[in-house]
Amino acid sequence: MFNIQNYSKQNIKNDVLSGALVAVALVPEAIAFSFIAGVSPVVGLYGAFIIGLITSILGGKPGMISGATGAVAVVFVGLGLSVAQMYPDLGKEDLSIMILNYILLTSIIAGLIQISIGLMKMGKFIRLVPQPALFGFVNGLAIVIALAQLPFLAPQNMEQYHGWIEILFASLNENYIMYIIILITMSTMHFLPKFSKAVPAGLVAIVVLTLLTYFMHIDTKIVGDLADLSNVSMPSFILPVGALFTWASMAIILPTALIVALVGLIESLLTLSVLDEMGGERGSGNQECIALGVGNTTSGLFGGMAGCAMIGQSVINFTSGGLGRLSSFTAAVLLIILVVSFSSVIAVIPVAVLVGIMFMVSIGTFEFSSIKRIKHMPRSDAFVLIIVTIITVLEDLAVAVIAGIIISALVFAWEHAKIFARTSTDEYGKKVYELDGPLFFASVTSFNEQFTVEDDPAEVIIDFKKARVMDSSGSEAIDSLTDKYRKLGKKLTLRHLSEDCKKTLHSAGPFCTYEEDDPTYKVATNV
Repeated sequence: MFNIQNYSKQNIKNDVLSGALVAVALVPEAIAFSFIAGVSPVVGLYGAFIIGLITSILGGKPGMISGATGAVAVVFVGLGLSVAQMYPDLGKEDLSIMILNYILLTSIIAGLIQISIGLMKMGKFIRLVPQPALFGFVNGLAIVIALAQLPFLAPQNMEQYHGWIEILFASLNENYIMYIIILITMSTMHFLPKFSKAVPAGLVAIVVLTLLTYFMHIDTKIVGDLADLSNVSMPSFILPVGALFTWASMAIILPTALIVALVGLIESLLTLSVLDEMGGERGSGNQECIALGVGNTTSGLFGGMAGCAMIGQSVINFTSGGLGRLSSFTAAVLLIILVVSFSSVIAVIPVAVLVGIMFMVSIGTFEFSSIKRIKHMPRSDAFVLIIVTIITVLEDLAVAVIAGIIISALVFAWEHAKIFARTSTDEYGKKVYELDGPLFFASVTSFNEQFTVEDDPAEVIIDFKKARVMDSSGSEAIDSLTDKYRKLGKKLTLRHLSEDCKKTLHSAGPFCTYEEDDPTYKVATNV
């Protein structure tokens, strides 16, 4: 929540100015993501406002920007296709209304799922994402942000050109003014902070270049070319139509809502982690889950689409000095004020300025240090970094992160799937196996290979002092080995097993001895 006592005049100025910059940058993003989802730009703008407003107040990280995003919008594309197949006889306008109702109900349910995840304290599982996967996510997202700007620079009638070289030259020929504005914007954002940080450089670029292009009548693409914002009003309460509450509809809505919820949470929690790294102060993952869920549910009830944290705008806000909740609150409120009351002003902003800002965000987001580190990383970590980057660009953020976690887990299991044994003979002629390493499902084979059961003497001691039984597979392996010695009539003694491990043993239990320095760890079970 807001704590005015913690705000100084400098904090307020930085947050308000940074929020103003982000508000302007949110407009074309919300419009573009609405087009991706196949709905009116108003749906994305409402979502950006409502989600941004609620997460600014309730969110787990002050200053983090949330709204309509491409990652969630892409999921709605599949939903729209499914709805079109269900209602093949509907006209274009009626079908659009039906798709919108499906999206709204899906957003509401996705929000409820996210609230549940937050209340169950499951946000902490973001810690399972390894650092190489986090680097890959950030780098991939930086590339995605840059690539998302290219359609604004595409030449007209692009299908008549063949190959990217022809498209590039055609774009330079048609949109050379846009390229000039982009370069000026990027130069302003790079050099101005070196002289003064009183006002965010991006905001200066927007104001100055908008005034220049407007009064000098420079012919270039403007925000008004993307969509008609003349009739946007404040959002109002909407209930999804009753026809959606059928088994057939829910069979489509529920799986989509789950995907939307997970994609939104992954992107939001990873954005939170990135900002934690940049600022050094840790946010609350569980609180962010609840805030995002409340935001998405409310957005669906007021005609907006679901969304999540926006790393690009969050980085803009952070680097522009917006570190408090007032910055994200200002961005959300100013966004709806601009769209509703000053749509004519927003409409004349050159698209190229916003593209230039997003290019600088892309450059700032990319972890260039990871390129240097990759030479010194273990090959497995380097592989995870590269594969997560590629999947983020080509497929989907959620798929990329899950793939990174799975690959990292498999690599970890493979690298630790070794357990060793040093053998010796004590003064009584007993053979002693001193084990070293973790005993779990992946190292069971290595464990069994250490023993020569048939060739061992009549009395054998297995010492687990330097070994750790990690799961029930390890306990089963101990039981199985004990049976082999027992069938051959050999006396076996098991030393230094934890009390918890002893309780899980069936055959080997009677062969365990008590030691003063037995370990106190607990073995994992399938219970």
